[in-house]
Amino acid sequence: MTATLDSTAVARYLADHPHFFEEHASLLGDVRLSSPLTGRAVSLQERQMEVMREKYKALELRLAELNRNAQENQAIANRFHSWNQSLLREHDVAGMPRAVTEGLKSSFNVPAATLRLFNVAPQYQDEWFAAGVSDDARLFANGLQAPYCGSNNDFEAVRWLDDPASIQSAVIVALRAPGTKGPAFGLLIMGSPDAERFTSLMATDFLVHIGETASVALAPLLA
Repeated sequence: MTATLDSTAVARYLADHPHFFEEHASLLGDVRLSSPLTGRAVSLQERQMEVMREKYKALELRLAELNRNAQENQAIANRFHSWNQSLLREHDVAGMPRAVTEGLKSSFNVPAATLRLFNVAPQYQDEWFAAGVSDDARLFANGLQAPYCGSNNDFEAVRWLDDPASIQSAVIVALRAPGTKGPAFGLLIMGSPDAERFTSLMATDFLVHIGETASVALAPLLA
């Protein structure tokens, strides 16, 4: 009586004997498999070629995706560099808030941007960036440990932008001493009438860098 081998045993045997098909090369042409691509029976060599082509195609798609991501990251890095340069060109401490927001608009093509600072030095208390902020907005800033990026849910901070009624998506970044999770000393806001410009699916790494850079640039305005 002939014992029936299960497929697992056969697969194990072939794995343990990698030279099997070298010793029985004729089987390569005789073994027929069903092709998932064409539905017809193909030889083992043909099926192997199909598998290799599928793997190669998957690798090509992955490489294209990595290349696209690299290009996008490079573009963001170039914009970030441009924004940094605009801050370095500003030598007036009182002009730094405007340099921060206008630089974001020009370097990143952001439709609207503004900011508010809490507890500024006495000589800056009448400036636009020191305008009144409610206790709720301060609490919101203190609790914002990561940049908010998504729909405009009628945030008080978004109302500080020009034409807030048109803003459909927004970014809100708490300003605080870099490397700390202490109390926020301000908020940086960006907005767009395009609901898809800022979404919750966006990576926020560069927004964190923007917040840290803005915090350093604006710190000399504080009391």
